[in-house]
Amino acid sequence: MLTISAIPAFNDNYIWCIADPHRHNALIVDPGQAQPVLDHLAQQGLTLTVILITHHHPDHVGGVKALRETYPDCRIIGPADSPFKGSTNPIHPGDTALWEGITFTSMAVPGHTLDHIAFFTDDTSITGRPLLFAGDTLFVSGCGRLFEGTPAQMRQSLESLRQLPDNTAVYCAHEYTLANLRFARSWLPQSSALAEFEQQCEQARANNTATVPSTLAQEKRLNLFLRWDDPDVIRVAESYAGEHKLPINCPDDVFAAIRHSKDHFRG
Repeated sequence: MLTISAIPAFNDNYIWCIADPHRHNALIVDPGQAQPVLDHLAQQGLTLTVILITHHHPDHVGGVKALRETYPDCRIIGPADSPFKGSTNPIHPGDTALWEGITFTSMAVPGHTLDHIAFFTDDTSITGRPLLFAGDTLFVSGCGRLFEGTPAQMRQSLESLRQLPDNTAVYCAHEYTLANLRFARSWLPQSSALAEFEQQCEQARANNTATVPSTLAQEKRLNLFLRWDDPDVIRVAESYAGEHKLPINCPDDVFAAIRHSKDHFRG
């Protein structure tokens, strides 16, 4: 049976490893550092055969060169139109990547960066449900900063992810959950659902347990950045936009107000 593990890196990154214990092969997602991956592979007796890359930022690709030197036959699958030029198998949105009989479909999700892609599979043999590697596009109760794209691009990217099955397991690349929830609670302080989830996540972190993965159903219910059409969120966005002289005429504007507020949040 295939397994999936989080390899902690830097201060708050997760490098994801899918392993086939019977064939001793491994797939790695977004290796920003090589040594934690090398240590994990050695401990588990695994050979790295595929690396998936979601975007070009150093904390996602910084370990690729060293890993390829150790595993020269490893395929590196990443966005074709990207500042990252280390892919052996560059792919375009809609293309697929195959590993151990599992097909991952590449989805264009520009916003955080323009080259950003996500990898989705409806194969349930890994976790018992569909699986999404979202990189820095969709976090637990948050989304990535807009370093290169526009609010409209990011909202449209998140809209495409919002259309995936509700039971999809969402594997993002950072442990940002508690900070995201503090912000969400500042917008919706009366939300008992957010308060309860925050308590659960605080307990998980106190026990050194990851808050990732979440599910798409949970994100649609709690994540402000997927709720640009929620009346409660719209009301707060309209108030915030008025205070900061921002336009508020369409869903893109609502999303932009949420993102602007998070970017300036000091809670």
